[in-house]
Amino acid sequence: MSKKDLQKFGNRLKGLRRQRDLTQLELAEILDMSPNFIGMIERGERNTTVENVFKIARALNVKPSNLFEEL
Repeated sequence: MSKKDLQKFGNRLKGLRRQRDLTQLELAEILDMSPNFIGMIERGERNTTVENVFKIARALNVKPSNLFEEL
């Protein structure tokens, strides 16, 4: 993925998280991940695994494909 694609993915994640009134810390606790890692994904600084995409989607109660809508 390009840096631009990572940023779009991160923005989509951030938007979905906020729609559910979750902080990065709350989402990180649900996912058993570091809140810093969630922040890095949202800023497009880190690429994540397919496994994590599915975990994130389940935590946000969306289809994994919804995380890629902006791409």
